[in-house]
Amino acid sequence: MMTDVVESSGSLTRPEPGRPGPEAAGPVDARAGDAKPEARTGTAEPTAAARIVEIRERIDEIDRALIELWQERARLSQEVGATRMASGGTRLVLAREREILERFRAALGADGTQLALLLLRAGRGPL
Repeated sequence: MMTDVVESSGSLTRPEPGRPGPEAAGPVDARAGDAKPEARTGTAEPTAAARIVEIRERIDEIDRALIELWQERARLSQEVGATRMASGGTRLVLAREREILERFRAALGADGTQLALLLLRAGRGPL
């Protein structure tokens, strides 16, 4: 399976076919079977490395919750659309989509608009 990788520059890359991705690089502690702490955290300082690990654990929890909520929202949105169409309604309610776009834009700026567009697409499919 090919994995997208975000480089330290912030740009998204994909490993070249036949070449291992960054997860294959870096020193490995054979006893732990995992990369050395500095390879995982970007620092060899133990207190900072431990704090980074703690923060990342919380980020992973948030990511799991976001994924669950994303999937639930998509299911509910699909149910709304199916119910609306089964009753003779329209496939889309553009006023509702504009409401959602504006809510996310107001809270998160331009990135919020992009996020809202992705959420809407997940629930109704591409236009």
